[in-house]
Amino acid sequence: MANESISRRDILRTLAVTAAGGSVLQVIPAEAAAYVHQVVRKEKAAAPAGKYTPKYFSAPQYAALIALCDAIIPKDDKSGGAVEAGAPEFIDLLTSENEKYQLRLGGGLFWLDGFCSDRYGKVFLECAPEQKKGVLDLIAFRKNAKQDSALSQGVAFFAFLRRLTCDGYYTSKIGVADLGYIGNTSLHEFPGCPPLPD
Repeated sequence: MANESISRRDILRTLAVTAAGGSVLQVIPAEAAAYVHQVVRKEKAAAPAGKYTPKYFSAPQYAALIALCDAIIPKDDKSGGAVEAGAPEFIDLLTSENEKYQLRLGGGLFWLDGFCSDRYGKVFLECAPEQKKGVLDLIAFRKNAKQDSALSQGVAFFAFLRRLTCDGYYTSKIGVADLGYIGNTSLHEFPGCPPLPD
């Protein structure tokens, strides 16, 4: 059991160190992402309530992470969103074993709460929906950091979180189904790209 624990920790620690060249994923390799999803599924299956217990983020930080992941990829009529796909768990598990992620994401959440407190007198989660949207609109675009350097940490944080959320989503069963990926199958004909809407 000790060897399995060490092996798991070593794997998780090294997963986020380098990105795979040419990968569809923006932060970690596809095999690593599959492993993280597998670890999360096993933990949820073994937990009495079937819930994931955050490994790095505090309860308020994890709640903010869930809200941010939901804002980045919300669920729609077609498929579940990032939260349903397990992106917050994916991000937390990777962050628990990587000091650089802890600094970038933990510091980013701290920045976000500080920015909201300065602007609205309350932390991000306590803000009204239009206030949250206003803050996210500011940090979602790099051009805003060029116009106001006080936003640069928030912009860098949100860009990194957005990439991790996409990695977590599009490597999950929900994300793969949303892409319509059918695997390595032969096609009798290739229909080409769909027409562009007018």
